[in-house]
Amino acid sequence: MWNKKLLIACLGIVMLFSSCSRFQRLLKKGSVEEKYNGAISYYDKKDFYRAGLLLEELIPLIKGQKRSEIANLYYAYCHYYQRQRQLAAYYFKRFYTNFGASKYVEEAMYMYAFSLYKDSPEAYLDQSNTDQAIVASQNFLNRFPQSKYREECSRIISELRKKLETKAYENAKLYYRIRNYRAAVITFTNFQKDFPDSHYNEEVAYLKILSQYEFAQVSTLRRQQERFQGVIKYYTEFIDAYPGSGYSRSAERLYSSSIKALSKFKQTTKS
Repeated sequence: MWNKKLLIACLGIVMLFSSCSRFQRLLKKGSVEEKYNGAISYYDKKDFYRAGLLLEELIPLIKGQKRSEIANLYYAYCHYYQRQRQLAAYYFKRFYTNFGASKYVEEAMYMYAFSLYKDSPEAYLDQSNTDQAIVASQNFLNRFPQSKYREECSRIISELRKKLETKAYENAKLYYRIRNYRAAVITFTNFQKDFPDSHYNEEVAYLKILSQYEFAQVSTLRRQQERFQGVIKYYTEFIDAYPGSGYSRSAERLYSSSIKALSKFKQTTKS
């Protein structure tokens, strides 16, 4: 039994080295035709690493030929299937730029957007790739509004916008937590403008009042009056938008405290 297992293992090793040796000979000494056929064969077998190496050698050699089109498309897919999303996006974009009349332009443009989408990081990280993926997906829908990929692209845009929404919400709350109240007010305001339909907006509207109140509290006497007036303004906007909010009582206390602070300013001015 042990000898049988050992024999199978040895045969496997021999086949592996034989396969590697054949590939190396093809890569170094194979003709253009042999490399092309080999690349397609490896690609069909889902050996994207070897297919990619052969295609990398081939593409400059077959430039201008009809088969250059499929070679470039497969080369982009080789990167995609090896989870090299940024490189895949680059080569898909290069494909639809260089082969504008190809029947694969729609597919390549979609895969460019999809590769960027797959490379989009978690919400707490930098979202530059997410912005790129949204733009790419929207550009695709603008160019191919009836595409079979349209529903998937719409889903991607919706998902990525929610990620940006979460990122913006957490950023704004972070400013409040570190007591940078001025920045918190600004980012909460920007959030309301950028995401008017967000389910976070009720909480954001309340936190903006709270941030403005805290900002007024730590301000110099010269600045306090206008900043307490800001609390009253944000409170009025909050109550108009969310009259039955669970934050209403807390917001009203901030409003009342601001009214009292302003009345003191008026008494000081009179005296």
